Parts: sequence; structure tokens; C-alpha cells
Amino acid sequence: MIKLAVFDCDGTLVDSQANICQSMEEAFRIADLPAPPRAAIRRIVGLSLVEAIRALLPEADDALHRRMAADYKAAFFHLRTSGAMAEEPLFDGIAEVLQGLTDAGWSLGVATGKSDRGLAHILAHHGLAHHFVTLQTADRHPSKPDPSMMLAAMDEAGAQPHMSVMIGDTSFDMAMGKAAGARAVGVAWGYHDVHELVAAGADVVADRVAALPGLLA
Repeated sequence: MIKLAVFDCDGTLVDSQANICQSMEEAFRIADLPAPPRAAIRRIVGLSLVEAIRALLPEADDALHRRMAADYKAAFFHLRTSGAMAEEPLFDGIAEVLQGLTDAGWSLGVATGKSDRGLAHILAHHGLAHHFVTLQTADRHPSKPDPSMMLAAMDEAGAQPHMSVMIGDTSFDMAMGKAAGARAVGVAWGYHDVHELVAAGADVVADRVAALPGLLA
């Protein structure tokens, strides 16, 4: 029977907060609005862009949210193509954990608020793409915590919910995994606090990367 482990990307596989914060600040600058503090920006990592901006700017209308999402994408693309993008490092030990899970017979996937292009760039940069049998992004799904990404990942991998697990650093990841009928494993090195992961349904929380394989077993 197929065992499926689906990972969030930002805050779980890679530490991408610097570029996310800088791009969001640029979107607010273009809109002639004061940027929220970086702590607030980190809290919306994992949501799809329009939903993220709506959470940061709830009093604005949908048209502004969508314009700012487009400006964010343009700012992020400029960082990448201009060479100004900060390093988005893998969290220590992630590459070894992915290889170990693959060797142990797990099928792996990603479910992320990134675009297809953004996820492909990260996986190619770190040489990880070969590990994953299913990649789900915001380009084809509603925002987390809607279970659409997790349901699609299980369908594509041929896995049943009781043999699947969602691994992520935010309450959005935990709620998505539980809504899809899967286990939810939180990670403590990302952008939401442990108590928030537990409150959102985490079955267990890994305090360090090396603890993940044992918790999945």
C-alpha cells in the first residue's frame, strides 16, 4: 500500500522569508500603503497570494488585493532575474530526510502556495525534483486550508487518506491535511508557533528535522 508524505515548501523545506517579505513590502509600496511588520508577513506564508494580501489588508476591496498580488509576483520575479534574490536555503537535514524517506518506500509530494514556476525553481536549484511524484501549487487550487491540494496529491499518487500525511509549518497546512482525512505533522522550525499547529489539528509536531522520519513511522 502506498505511503504518501506531502510537504509544504516555504518554512518547511526552505527558509524563504527574506524574499517573501521584500516582495510583499514592494507590493505595499506600489499601492502607496504602509507595509505591515515582517512578523505579520511571515504569518501569512503558505496562503495563496490573493488570500495572503486579503489577510494583511482586510479592509481593502478584491480589485486592490488582486493588483497587489500581481505587483508581488512582479517584484519576486525581478528579485530572481536581477540577481538580487536572497538565498533560499534548505533547512539543515531536509535533503537527507527526503532521501531517507524515498529509500524507505515513501512516495513524496509538495503542496504549496507558490506558483508552478516558483516551486520548479526551488526544486531545481536544490536538486530535489526527482524525489516528488506529485506537485500541487496555487496555480491550480484554492488557497490552503481548502483540502484541494492534498486531495489531488493523494489522487495522483494513488494513496489513501489513512496512509497519507501532510507536513508543514503553519496552521493552514494542519487544517488542510485534516480536512483531507490525512494525518497532520507540524514542524517547529517554520513560521507558526507550535501551539497554533496543535490547535489547528496537528497530530504531532517535529521539534527538529531529524525527528521527522521517526514521527512518520
